[in-house]
Amino acid sequence: MGLSIGTVELNSITSGVAAGDEMLKAADVKLVMAQPVCPGKYVLLVSGDTSSVETAVEAGKGAGRDKVVDSIVISSIDPEVIPAIMRTTAPEQKEAVGVIETFSLASAILAADHAVKSAAIDLIEVRLGRGLGGKAFVIVTGSVSDVTTAAETARRQLRAEGMLLNIKVIPSLHEDMYQSLL
Repeated sequence: MGLSIGTVELNSITSGVAAGDEMLKAADVKLVMAQPVCPGKYVLLVSGDTSSVETAVEAGKGAGRDKVVDSIVISSIDPEVIPAIMRTTAPEQKEAVGVIETFSLASAILAADHAVKSAAIDLIEVRLGRGLGGKAFVIVTGSVSDVTTAAETARRQLRAEGMLLNIKVIPSLHEDMYQSLL
C-alpha cells in the first residue's frame, strides 16, 4: 500500500492551528503543509499510513468543529500529487494543457489524484487558495486525448461532490502562457 494523505480545510486561522496540533498529537503522521490561504482559511495536509491519516483527519475535524469547510483522506495517493502541491515540478510542455478549477482546496487535491491516475499526464501544479478567494486549481499537461480523459475523470468526481467550478482543455497552449504557469 502506498502513501496516504489527509487534509482539513477550515475557515478560521486560529481553529486551523489548533486542529493541526490535535492532528499531529492524535496519530503518527507527517505534516506536509499547514498554512493560511485566502480568504482567511487555513489548510492542513498530513501524510502517513491510511489508518494514521484517518485518525489525524478525524481529530482535526473534531477540533475544528463548525469551522471545517472540507476534508479528505486519499489512500495510495499518486506520487506526483504532493510535489505538485509543493510546486516543485516543471514538466516539459506537451500537446495540451488542462486547468481544473474547484471551490475547495481538498477537492483540488482529490481532482489531481483522480486525473493523474486516469491518464498519462504530468501534473504542473495544484494551487491551493493563495490569492484565489478560497478556490483552488490543478494544471496538467499531456497529449490532447490524455488531458481530456483526465479532465473528464475530474469532472465526474467533482460534479458528484458539487465542488467543480470550471474545466478547460487547451490544445497547443502558447509557450509564453505555459511559462507563466510554471
